[in-house]
Amino acid sequence: MDTKNLEQSFLTHFNTKPEFIVRAPGRVNLIGEHTDYNDGFVLPMAIDRAVWIALSPRTDSQVRIHSLDSSNAVESDLGPDSAFDLHSLTKGKGWAEYIKGVAYQLQNAGHDLRGFDAIMTGDVPRGAGLSSSAAVELAAARAFAVVSGFEWDAAQMARLAQKAENEWVGVNCGIMDQMASAACKAGHALFLDCRSLEYELAPLPHGTAVVILDTSTRRGLVDSAYNERRNQCEEAARWFGVKALRDVSVAEFETRTKENNDLNANAFKRARHIVTENARVLEAVEAMKQNDIKKLGELFNASHNSLRDDFEVTNEALNQIVACAQEQSNCHGARMTGAGFGGCAVALVQEEHAEEFTTAVSAAYRQRSGLEASVYVCKASDGADIIQR
Repeated sequence: MDTKNLEQSFLTHFNTKPEFIVRAPGRVNLIGEHTDYNDGFVLPMAIDRAVWIALSPRTDSQVRIHSLDSSNAVESDLGPDSAFDLHSLTKGKGWAEYIKGVAYQLQNAGHDLRGFDAIMTGDVPRGAGLSSSAAVELAAARAFAVVSGFEWDAAQMARLAQKAENEWVGVNCGIMDQMASAACKAGHALFLDCRSLEYELAPLPHGTAVVILDTSTRRGLVDSAYNERRNQCEEAARWFGVKALRDVSVAEFETRTKENNDLNANAFKRARHIVTENARVLEAVEAMKQNDIKKLGELFNASHNSLRDDFEVTNEALNQIVACAQEQSNCHGARMTGAGFGGCAVALVQEEHAEEFTTAVSAAYRQRSGLEASVYVCKASDGADIIQR
């Protein structure tokens, strides 16, 4: 993004230049879907679409953030003790709530926050499953850190941002989105253990483009379906006698269910997806380390089949766009990504043929579905950082 427009907007609004510009990216999950709340493994990648905040510290406790993308604004007082007061700070709707929640959790964690003036903008598509909310949260955390002078700890900031979304906004998300936005590195995906929060970087295979395929359909009834599947996974974990399905290997799953399969049919299918998906993530990390793009693509395809048949969270549009992608000779593999029931798919494509691929898939999807896809060729980017000081 050209930050000159952001700086000019700050100058126009506050009659001075910003002292800092911070950014935090959205993310796409390469593989490891619905494994996060089962204490499992995920492999997200920060994308080169982000939320940017231009800001300058204030000498008082006022926080004023104006968005170039909406008419909403945050104008709140941190108070004489530099703390948001839940009784005086009301909850509303929109992006402002993510920032209020982050400020509240930072203070609960013992950070003394300083006020600032800011202009915010972003280009992470909303509602597409690319974590625009996590990008706002981590950009806000970066902004508070740079003006308040506390050390940046990616894992801690991710945990606090997750708490903000869980407890303030009221969305019961896992930790993956915030960790990806906080801790990713350019050229790499983030192999994350959702139980321990230990992570390592996995290099993307050489000459590979990651292409996000937005079906232009949005998730409907996802909350009830998400909760239902979460309950079914917990039912299966109890049947296996483990804390979470992360603790069941593929071999154990096959042996136990063959010996005595009185597990509810839906819980059985949900568990089979989670157990095999965790195994696919581990295989994917090894494939990336070996620069084995063929194997990685096969794992993508298997993941989609499992999400479609066992976890049952795809929709017709997702299945259509994945099929359109897989039919292209320059595509190594494709799968739905995110919660499902609409949103996006992700494909691994030969880098030199990315433009040709996007044109062909867009046309094929239009013909098959009657819908227009939005297609983004993405680079693996750094997590939340300061890009100007």
